[in-house]
Amino acid sequence: MDLFTMNMENQLKKDAPLADRMRPTTISQFVGQEHILGEGKLLNRAIKADRINSMIFYGPPGTGKTTLAMIIANTTRMNFKKLSAVTSGVRDIRRVIGEAEEDLKLYNRRTILFIDEIHRFNKAQQDALLPFVERGIIILIGASTENPYFEVNKALISRMMVIPLKPLKDEDIYKLIKRSLKDRERGLGKYKVDMDKEAIDYLVTISDGDGRAALNSLEIGVLSTPPNDKGIIHIDLDTIRQCILVKSAKYDKGGDEHYDTISAFIKSMRGTDPDATLYWLAKMIDAGEDPKFIARRIIIAAAEDVGNADPWALNMAVSAFNAVNVIGMPEGRIILAQAALYVACAPKSNAAYVGIDKALRDVREKRIGRVPGHLKDASYAGADRLSHGKGYRYPHDYRGGYVKQSYLPDELIGINYYKPTENGYEGRIREHLKRLFDKNE
Repeated sequence: MDLFTMNMENQLKKDAPLADRMRPTTISQFVGQEHILGEGKLLNRAIKADRINSMIFYGPPGTGKTTLAMIIANTTRMNFKKLSAVTSGVRDIRRVIGEAEEDLKLYNRRTILFIDEIHRFNKAQQDALLPFVERGIIILIGASTENPYFEVNKALISRMMVIPLKPLKDEDIYKLIKRSLKDRERGLGKYKVDMDKEAIDYLVTISDGDGRAALNSLEIGVLSTPPNDKGIIHIDLDTIRQCILVKSAKYDKGGDEHYDTISAFIKSMRGTDPDATLYWLAKMIDAGEDPKFIARRIIIAAAEDVGNADPWALNMAVSAFNAVNVIGMPEGRIILAQAALYVACAPKSNAAYVGIDKALRDVREKRIGRVPGHLKDASYAGADRLSHGKGYRYPHDYRGGYVKQSYLPDELIGINYYKPTENGYEGRIREHLKRLFDKNE
């Protein structure tokens, strides 16, 4: 490294955000993720023993993925190389692998390759890594905010451990803030900061498990607030609120949060929890989810989870879709809320859903039954000579508009696909069918 490059690196370190300056360098300094780093846990043992295998750290931003990789770099006796999937290509991969092969041949020293945001590598770039991970030329460590089971090649991920990282707990964020306010060398300890408890509580809550966001917001608050006549920087609730412009929901329309949130929304409607239904709906609306996508899911829930327990739910859901399509947002939020709440609060039955799936299985997996002769089309000339329609009894000729006769193929007579529940309007359907069937036994 020449003098100018060294000067640049020193300046970058000096100007680095608080979260980067406070990055832990050992396991003992690391905050959170006790499920993998607690005393005696797998990753804790592996790092201390310098027995690292290929792995992917997967979790939301600000939970310590890159920090864990840096701790491994500081601990291991192996070579440690780092690439970013944003700026690196196949040529960079081949260069690092070439160096790793030379070190292994000449010095019997293995290489750990850390790739940040590995989900951004395309298929060709991921394929370039596979044979060298498989042969053990490199130990691959990846970091990803996206579900690696969706974003990383199956062949590659089958040779790696997926280690999930969780959002930091409130007490973890508290520790980071307190540590940063006390640390004079890397943190904000050289400033005389008096921070109200309610300001700290708000920062912890609004950070939503993201340690980086918490520390960088804290730094903005301290550096942008002038000290009073005693040289003390007072951070109150209003001050910290000004340092966090927008709390944006963690939501990627193509990733886990999209699928997990819509799943929570559907299950809340199914589980008759109107408050949870509104919360997940609000999260999707705030994140900019397509309102027509939300409306389609409400329609499906109305048919699948409410069904004939309240037939009006489907009409409500379809009307909401059409209304949102015409009205648009932001007023469409009211329409979506009304329809979602109706489905959430309606009596539930999945009898239609279960029934059609059972019938489909029989159609696909069993011999297709022939249409009984008395049900065949008899509307054309010559049908009578084929005995089509012979013996069919017209239900409206009978009292109550019902007469007992078979409508299923002979092989399926007696099977029961639709089993109406006792819930809501479907209970009336159940009683109606029972009266008809019992009467005609």
